[in-house]
Amino acid sequence: MSLTRWQQRYENWLQLNWLHDDKAHDIAHLRRVWMSAKRIMQHSDADPMVVLTACYFHDVVNLPKNHPERHLASTYAAQETRRILQQDFPDFPFERLDAVAHAVQAHSFSARIAPQTLEAKIVQDADRLESLGAIGLARVFYTAGALGRPLFDSEDPLGKERELDDVKWTLDHFQKKLLGLPQTMQTEAGRLLAEHNAEFLVHYMGKLCAELQGNLTSIDESVLRDLSPIHS
Repeated sequence: MSLTRWQQRYENWLQLNWLHDDKAHDIAHLRRVWMSAKRIMQHSDADPMVVLTACYFHDVVNLPKNHPERHLASTYAAQETRRILQQDFPDFPFERLDAVAHAVQAHSFSARIAPQTLEAKIVQDADRLESLGAIGLARVFYTAGALGRPLFDSEDPLGKERELDDVKWTLDHFQKKLLGLPQTMQTEAGRLLAEHNAEFLVHYMGKLCAELQGNLTSIDESVLRDLSPIHS
């Protein structure tokens, strides 16, 4: 059976069985993670079946960011993925179950589980790319709105005179986590993509800071100089 057919089967199952209200983690998100994973694993020896399956089920159990067991979500997702594949996809190759479960469990940033296989590294990188670039920008503010968090500290948006706190200020999350993601990437292809899209977030921050100073048509070049993941 082709990968495209497996993908269709996974999406059909998710549409019928995956019920939640988090629009930052929907089927479109899963498709994008798979799309990024395909780009990352080009010319590699990765098993595409393992990567595809892990991409589509990595968030099958997805706890809110402020949930006390958030760090266990990927472990629960790995367990649930095993159950789903064995129960609802009995023709899924049994010998690939362990590899898929590991890739699902290791994808999470909060779980802090090191990926041990090439497939797990690719899935982790592909998922982290969703936190960067234009899509990442949209998702971070969507999540902040869902959690009721303020956007930024207008008096000190970059936290130069205070401690960064991304629970209190959403923009602080850029420096607390997002801009550091390129350094955590497991593959060279993933790192290059992450650096490019992190640079977009820095430009956004520079534009925001300029606007807060009343400069509506310019960008604060000091932000680019200080925070660029490529030139730092």
